[in-house]
Amino acid sequence: MNVRIAAVIGLLAMLAVAAFSAMASGADPQEKAEEAFVLQVLPVLKAKCYACHGADTAKIQGGLDLTTRVALLKGGESEKPGIISGKAAESPLIKAIIRSDNDFSPMPPKENDQLSDVEIQAFKDWIDSGAPWPADERIAEIVKAAKPVGVTVQTSGGLSPDWTNRTYKAEDLWAYQPLHKPPVPKTSASGNPIDAFIEARLSAQGLNPAPPADRRTLLRRVTFDLIGLPPTPNEIDAFVNDPDSDDLAYAKVVDRLLASPHYGEQMARHWLDIARYADSSGFANDYERGNAWRYRDYVVRSFNADKPYHDFVMEQIAGDELDPTNPEMLVAVGFLRMGAWELTGMEVAKVARQRFLDDLTDGVGQVFLGHMLQCARCHDHKFDPVPTRDYYRIQAAFATTQVTERPAGFLPSESLAGFAEKKYLDIRKALFEEELKRIKTKEVAAREKWEKAHPDQQGQKPPRHEFLSPADLGMERIARKGLERLKWEYDRYEPFSLSVYSGRTPEVKAIYTPFRLPDNPSVGELEVSHILAGGDPFSPKEEVFPGVLSAAGEMAIPTTIDGRRKALAEWITDARNPLTARVMANRIWQWTMRNPLAGNPNNFGATGKKPTHPELLDWLAAEFIEHQWSVKQLQRIILLSNVYRRASQHPDSKLVAAKDPAGTSYAVFLPRRLTAEELRDAMLAASGELNLSLGGIPVRPEINPDVGFQPRQVMGTFAPAWEPSPLPEQRHRRTLYALKLRGVRDPLLEVFNAPTPEISCEAREVSIVAPQAFTLFNGETTRMRALALALRISKEAKTAEETVSLAFRYTFGRFPTKLESNACIEHWRAMTERHKSLQLEEPKRPTEVIREAVEENTGEKFFFQEVLPSANDFVPDLHPAHATQELRGLMETCLVLINTNEFLYVD
Repeated sequence: MNVRIAAVIGLLAMLAVAAFSAMASGADPQEKAEEAFVLQVLPVLKAKCYACHGADTAKIQGGLDLTTRVALLKGGESEKPGIISGKAAESPLIKAIIRSDNDFSPMPPKENDQLSDVEIQAFKDWIDSGAPWPADERIAEIVKAAKPVGVTVQTSGGLSPDWTNRTYKAEDLWAYQPLHKPPVPKTSASGNPIDAFIEARLSAQGLNPAPPADRRTLLRRVTFDLIGLPPTPNEIDAFVNDPDSDDLAYAKVVDRLLASPHYGEQMARHWLDIARYADSSGFANDYERGNAWRYRDYVVRSFNADKPYHDFVMEQIAGDELDPTNPEMLVAVGFLRMGAWELTGMEVAKVARQRFLDDLTDGVGQVFLGHMLQCARCHDHKFDPVPTRDYYRIQAAFATTQVTERPAGFLPSESLAGFAEKKYLDIRKALFEEELKRIKTKEVAAREKWEKAHPDQQGQKPPRHEFLSPADLGMERIARKGLERLKWEYDRYEPFSLSVYSGRTPEVKAIYTPFRLPDNPSVGELEVSHILAGGDPFSPKEEVFPGVLSAAGEMAIPTTIDGRRKALAEWITDARNPLTARVMANRIWQWTMRNPLAGNPNNFGATGKKPTHPELLDWLAAEFIEHQWSVKQLQRIILLSNVYRRASQHPDSKLVAAKDPAGTSYAVFLPRRLTAEELRDAMLAASGELNLSLGGIPVRPEINPDVGFQPRQVMGTFAPAWEPSPLPEQRHRRTLYALKLRGVRDPLLEVFNAPTPEISCEAREVSIVAPQAFTLFNGETTRMRALALALRISKEAKTAEETVSLAFRYTFGRFPTKLESNACIEHWRAMTERHKSLQLEEPKRPTEVIREAVEENTGEKFFFQEVLPSANDFVPDLHPAHATQELRGLMETCLVLINTNEFLYVD
């Protein structure tokens, strides 16, 4: 593969280095000064000064022209020269750019645009050397000589042909530099390279690391981090009492967890955040994507199998082009379908198509390349070396990508458990069909009666609303569209994949049911990609051909219908691409160590946070490639380091706070709160209710009825109410497997910062707000888990002390102190007394919901009954109304434990 990793044209510092490295030490001073001007001063003038002081005389501010040496020496309306040759300190231009003299307006006027210290020094050196300004021919000669070998120059198709002359700070384009494995500092006795890099920085900061965490704390930490669940009491006892050395005992734990089938579930949770996984389409037509679950399970399987990351990427971008006969490959490209999408008769098909292409382009850019490419959709990127041409060249690689639900037989590794629930769809289907039949029969009878009464008016039949009531007309629409929507839901149980294919763009005005693979993909429009003015699909400009980010290398992408995505994926996964390995290594560090090394994992550009430890990040990325892109291998190195195993408390916390206020030194291990999914799963694990089976169709936990039963419109009709899965073992599966609808969010997950799938989530927010306390202490979900925990421990213990001890073991993984035990027993007794005076009633589960709607043709209101098909099969959990007062008192004590920071946080 002819990939040439090139430096970025326009990167001022790199050009300077390339130029000066080629000069002999005895180079002529005048030539050196000219080269410094061309490579260091002139680009800054063009980028930051010419908008107000450029060649357009009508726009020159203050009469100051900065486009020639003569004009600079002349100055502007103040009648003072802009520069004094050989005397930078006295030059008004220098006083203006360093903002040191009130007699001169600061330049540039916007503070955000002010020059860096390096740029200011370049101007000073240039003026002190006589302020040479070579002729245009000499300037071109210097620029040409300074370009590093192998650079591919790209322009932006006429929209901004001189984008390459912009000034970029070297530190802003660190991610584009060729990846080299830096030497490991010789400062650590542990033998782990990660410790060496971190300890070298700690030493420079004058900090000592915190001591190692104790075994119980470390086990809880690594178990949550690797499988998203708390360790069991037996696992805690085994590790705490392991007679082997700390290193050996811990290494065995790490290997056990990496081999756990639940490892893939935890890693998939991270990945699905950035992939924007959801089980529905979003927008106004938020129909369920019945077969999206197969992509979710593909991700779980891939991480469990430690699939090489470059294969993982290739399959998600171009699996169908790699092997269209392999169902796994057809499921893998479901990644390209994860964005919100719709095509209805109420929108322009070309606009919907362009929205899909924009989604693919930016999604691939953020997830795999760490670049938010959308910024270049309408204009050349203002901060990164990404011209608009590059944006549309990458988009051209998807110009033949079409959406489809294509046949893909179920794999032996896929779980088909839960398929019996298909019967509830059959019930809804029968009800809709029966309603349509009733309305049709009524209309036919009414028309026949009218025809008999008006035999002379057969050519003037009244409209339908003369024969049908507003409720009939409304119910016909609801039933008809309900049947359309059911076709998507039926796909959940059929061997189809949410997928794509390569072909011409078919002429489709609207999609209301699953779109199957066409018999002849060659029918339709072969899209020709153009740069779009303002991103408008109706304003095409210059034609572009498939390509890649010119600043990060070059590769030929075919213009044939097939193979475009495969070639793009090959460029992305090429070991010489400087972005891909850095991006994923940063994510692996983030998923293991709480915070990423580069603070914005989806944005490695100029506006993203720079790496706190760039050498370590490059070492990790190079190590990642050297070991066949193994996620588990790289994560294992991190986990076995002293850095990961540190305590979260430092003996001298004030010193750490003073010398490391940002918390990036890794002198201590950063504690974290459980994610929303981990919190729910941990409660189910403590209560003994958690169903640990892997994969399969989505389940529906119980959520607040005010949310679950709220009316939800989907393109002029009603989406079905949220019906919890009938059986407890279904409802109590891991949260990863819960149905994820864009239009309905579980309040428990939402309040604890589970991200919306509308955009790629690079890192979850962690807010601390009052509704979280209300949810944990008063929420039905947490109270039911507390009751289940109370029932569990009451069956396993014989005394009050043993009961409380078990409660602590299942929630905190430790035994209570005497003080804690006594306090819990006292609270238990007090709450038992309180519950003796309370009369509780279990709420009745409805079997139908009354809806109010408006008939769209007449505008009249009507009511209808939405039947809940699974309601009669619902098996409830134990409710407080059916528990003894003593068990309810114990429930209140367990609820307190679930609300503590020790349960909610991982040290």
